[in-house]
Amino acid sequence: MLAGIIIICVFVIAGILTGLNVVIPYSYSQYIAVAILACLDSVFGALSANMGKKFKLSIFLSGFVCNALIAIFLVYVGSRLNVDIYLAVVIVFTGRLLNNFTSIRRDFVQKFDEKEAKHKEQKSKLVKEKN
Repeated sequence: MLAGIIIICVFVIAGILTGLNVVIPYSYSQYIAVAILACLDSVFGALSANMGKKFKLSIFLSGFVCNALIAIFLVYVGSRLNVDIYLAVVIVFTGRLLNNFTSIRRDFVQKFDEKEAKHKEQKSKLVKEKN
């Protein structure tokens, strides 16, 4: 499981470094935008699954590649039909990304609250023992 998280981090860093050093023609901007959103959705989904102890590297990698390819294909079909399908793709992946982020945030807050409650319980036991 730790290896999966390390792989995700390596790919995210590689993607950021590549994106900072590559100039993308304007005609491909819609394709790249939806591919990035699809990949980010997969990364946040993987983080959410990891927090729920459900992470599987094969599911992450297949989702990462397939989501990006499907998103790019939809943008291509939309451009051939002269319909802005990429807007629907952006909305869907942004919604999924935000849902995954919300799940991650909720898990962090829940774990923090549990640790705080446990700490208070231990503190109250120490106070009772002193009395």
